[in-house]
Amino acid sequence: MSRTYFGTDGIRGTVGTSPITPDFMLRLGHAVGQVLKSGEHRPTVLIGKDTRISGYMIESALEAGFASAGVDVLLTGPLPTPGVAYLTRALRLSLGVVISASHNAFPDNGIKFFSARGEKLPDDWEHRVEAALETEPRWAGSAELGKARRLDDASGRYIEFCKSTFSHDLSLKGLKIAVDAAHGAAYHVAPGVFHELGAEVTAIGCQPDGFNINAGFGATAPAALVDAVRTSGADYGVALDGDADRVQMVDASGRLYNGDELLYVLAVDRLEQGGALPGVVGTLMTNLGVELALRERGIEVVRAPVGDRYVLEELLARGWQLGGEGSGHLLSLDRHTTGDGIVSALMVLQAAVRSGRSLAGLLDSVRLYPQTLINVRLKPGTDWQASTALAERRAEIDRELGATGRVLIRPSGTEPLVRVMVEAEDAAQAKRCAERLAESLA
Repeated sequence: MSRTYFGTDGIRGTVGTSPITPDFMLRLGHAVGQVLKSGEHRPTVLIGKDTRISGYMIESALEAGFASAGVDVLLTGPLPTPGVAYLTRALRLSLGVVISASHNAFPDNGIKFFSARGEKLPDDWEHRVEAALETEPRWAGSAELGKARRLDDASGRYIEFCKSTFSHDLSLKGLKIAVDAAHGAAYHVAPGVFHELGAEVTAIGCQPDGFNINAGFGATAPAALVDAVRTSGADYGVALDGDADRVQMVDASGRLYNGDELLYVLAVDRLEQGGALPGVVGTLMTNLGVELALRERGIEVVRAPVGDRYVLEELLARGWQLGGEGSGHLLSLDRHTTGDGIVSALMVLQAAVRSGRSLAGLLDSVRLYPQTLINVRLKPGTDWQASTALAERRAEIDRELGATGRVLIRPSGTEPLVRVMVEAEDAAQAKRCAERLAESLA
């Protein structure tokens, strides 16, 4: 069954256009409240947000919608997405709500939800919400209206949780770490976590103004972190995205490491600590070089569709703990129920500190296959899957690559784009083939 509003990561769009409007957000809060009340007498939800100026408007509208359905609300203010997931579970609440468009630019915003266990909700729950949106509202009377209040020290509670995932036998003392929060939700959290674990911290991207989230900083623009590491003489750099559920890292030389490589580091560290690791879950985008290196270590690799929710579903189905994607969404289900950029960075740093090796040393057996990714923005209504020109071009390229590369063409789940990826042993060939495919879509 198709969904009208929900995509691969909640509801997302440009502020001021449907569905990211205050009237829809009020209706959404009311509809979600009705779904919650079908199972509980008096639910309580937690609402957190990133630093976009539109968060104020959406937060107020959602709060009114929940109250009108008889649902109580706790407000955290700016807080990373995984922080909302953690507090929802820790405080035994009914639902966690995050107002964020993650890595998108500030004109966009969105909503995503977490269950009482701090997990992404399944498709059937989203279908129930969409069905409730189509029904007449059932406004609560004055005596049944929900209440709202601020949750004191939400950021402090989350900082303590992050620190608790780092081994008590280790510290970050003696390390200089540059931390880039993308002017986003972790601006007042991430520097404190690394500092309190002993590191000397240089903070960038920690001055949000409502308009600058992800603008030239963070995991989607890591050049700023590379510069900061080199300028400050840092040992490592940590770049988060706007809602801090993904991470990229940099070493002292300025070399950037993506989520695929960091997943390898986490997997091997577990093996070396004697932990059971039957396999890891990547995605269709996971670099073939990382997959081959993991298999050489005896670790099975399973590919899920792109999107951390699909990685999570595969992990839960198999009873595994570790998975992730190249964008920096990393899941370690014995640490957290969802992807957490800060916790993932701490786990990588823990592996480096414990082994006494650099990131480059931990990855010396991995040979990445060059990948070229091109985002193609299409005109509204374009049926790219029916394109004979694209089909013919892809057949040509599949023949050219043979067993030494692969092609992946997929629609974005969060933006009106088609993503074209080509992976090959030769970087020039990957780039040339990707450009030819993108041209056939233009």
